[in-house]
Amino acid sequence: MMDTIVFLDPMSPERLARLEQFASPRFAVTTAASRAADDQLHALQGARFAITGDVPVTARMMREGAAGGLEAVHKWGVGYDNIDLDAARAAGVRVFRTTGGNSVAVAESALALMLAVNRQTVAGHIGVLDGKWLKGELGPRIYTLSGKTVGLVGLGYIGKALARLLTGFGCRTLYTKPTPLSPAEEAGLNAAHVPLATLLAESDVVSLHCALTPETMGLIGREALAAMKQGAIIVNTARGGILDENALADAIESGHIRGAGIDVYETEPVPPENRLVGLKGVVTTPHIAALAADNFGKTVNRMLDNLARVAAGEPVPELDVLV
Repeated sequence: MMDTIVFLDPMSPERLARLEQFASPRFAVTTAASRAADDQLHALQGARFAITGDVPVTARMMREGAAGGLEAVHKWGVGYDNIDLDAARAAGVRVFRTTGGNSVAVAESALALMLAVNRQTVAGHIGVLDGKWLKGELGPRIYTLSGKTVGLVGLGYIGKALARLLTGFGCRTLYTKPTPLSPAEEAGLNAAHVPLATLLAESDVVSLHCALTPETMGLIGREALAAMKQGAIIVNTARGGILDENALADAIESGHIRGAGIDVYETEPVPPENRLVGLKGVVTTPHIAALAADNFGKTVNRMLDNLARVAAGEPVPELDVLV
């Protein structure tokens, strides 16, 4: 009898059928009917493994899932702030992720948002669709990225991938993280480690690439935004809770911050009353930075391989182990 993997994020029959093609003959797959707690708990019944993208895996889910035979939860992606790791440890449930698996996709998305904000690409596109020729209006708001100073808050796999891309634009790259890179790594990325205060004061573009933790929650709030260079832009492809959205809206409306590229939000799906939606100078996308159709199979196979190792009693690569 095949072990069952439940995908906690509800999905279309077509997407589930595609996943079945990857999983067969190693695993049977199913999906939760909805994000509601009762549906999530029901979906876990009888499942040996679970995979989550955005759905929270709570202490109750860990506890009741383990009682029903759940052995491991795999994150589809990298950020694990939606998984209760302490509860997993208490319940004896293993937790894994695809470390670095989406780094190129997110880095390209961050770069695309920088360019879209600087080049007014979206505003120009919408204008053409509306029959408006906004060349004169948009001209004073269009800037280049080449040669600018870009500050990366966090420099893991994604930040490093972005730093490599920025070398092609001749950018000066600053970064902040608890442990600096070696001089050789910094030289290879053309990146310099600086305190956050220096990064904010000197960067034309600030891009967020740190994990959401108690320490980084609200890291970029009113004080940090006020410390940014006049006319700078900010990009967030990390997690919504790192950036105070109302403070950012105020900073943009005041003219201190010129614009922003936002892919992640404090509340998702983003509610219509979110002040950043539709604000001039802001480009918004629906948490798609990590997605890439040409990376889908590679990511799915990596998750399945990790869970197959658990099923066989073999070790999972340490790089992917959270619990």
